[in-house]
This record gives sequence, structure tokens and C-alpha cells, in this order.
Amino acid sequence: MRLSAADLACHRGGRDVFTGVSFSVASGEVLAITGRNGAGKSSLLRTVVGLVRVALGNLTLEGGDPELTIAEQAHYLGHQDALKPSLSVAENLRFWTGFLGAKAAEIEPALEAVGLEPLIELPAAYLSAGQRRRLSIARLLAAKRPIWLLDEPMSTLDASAQDRLAAFMRAHLTEGGLIVAATHGSLGIESTNELRLGDSGSAPAHNPPSRLEGER
Repeated sequence: MRLSAADLACHRGGRDVFTGVSFSVASGEVLAITGRNGAGKSSLLRTVVGLVRVALGNLTLEGGDPELTIAEQAHYLGHQDALKPSLSVAENLRFWTGFLGAKAAEIEPALEAVGLEPLIELPAAYLSAGQRRRLSIARLLAAKRPIWLLDEPMSTLDASAQDRLAAFMRAHLTEGGLIVAATHGSLGIESTNELRLGDSGSAPAHNPPSRLEGER
């Protein structure tokens, strides 16, 4: 499987967020999208998943299911954790597994993997920021999809949870998945390619940035 972009442009609010962005990432690979605030990292991920219209350029997916769109084969983990506060931890994940067509039997193993099994009956409103992030990550594990689009995935996670997420990402890559992640810090994965936005003539390079700060 290979996800490719050619000369992508994004226009929002009457301005060019980015133009001329090209990249290619294949199964078993991770692409880190870096750059200053406002460079368009989040907008690029949202463009790939179809939440923002492609102004110019092309997105293609080779080797995926031809009957499905890129969005239907991708998980998008945004800045805001998509949780309903009044639902319990288990109910939130049960909603997402049902919506994404996964088996309910995957709920408990996913919650155990992210360390939230003791809190399955707790309403999401009472979770810390790091716990909410871990519940969102459980969705990636409970419903298998080959493409992970992650926006600051390490944000709000403490060091232990960051290491656990890095292990999940490595396993996903080993199983043939691919990852595109917007980040200001390290993803904890070796041989991460980098695409830096906002710099003229920027190109993918092997240059992982530093670790993010801990859980808040």
C-alpha cells in the first residue's frame, strides 16, 4: 500500500495554508509532518482524510481496497478527543467500534492495552487529559484500519503512555500499516521520515525531533 500526494494545496479563510506539498509513504513507513505553528500540519492531515477540500493537486492510494475511499481506510486522531462526556469509557469505545464496523469483543483488549480497563464504567467527563487521549488511542486498536493519521499523538501523554503508543505504532507498521503524523516532538520510532511545512524547498529527511512534554 502506498499513500501519495502530488502538489497539494489548501486554501482556508481566504488564504493559502500550504501549496505544492508532495509526499509518498508506503506500508511499514511513518511520515512525520513538522513545521511552525500555522504552517498547515493539521490542515494537511484533514485534507488527506477528506475533512478539508483539496484545492489543488492529487491524493492517491495504491494497494488499498478499491471499493473504499482513503477516509474509509484511515483512522484520524485529531487534537480534540472524540468522546461523549456522559458515556462511560466502555460505552464510548463501544460506540466507535460499532460505527467503524469492528467487533465488540475487541473493546476490552484495547482498553487493557492502553491501561484503562479499571476505569471502564467511569464517565469520560471524569478522565484526565492523558486518559482521554488513551481512550482515543484505544479506537485505533479496536478497529483495524491500515492508515493512521495522527495529529500530535503524544500530546498530554506521560512518558510511560508515550512509550506505549510508540510500541503500538511500531506494531502497526510491522503489520503493514502506514502512519502520517503531525508532531512537534519525537514519535519514538526509528527511521522516521520528515516533511517540514513552511520552508521553501523543504523535503522529507531523517531527522526525528525531541520528546514531547509529559501528561497534564
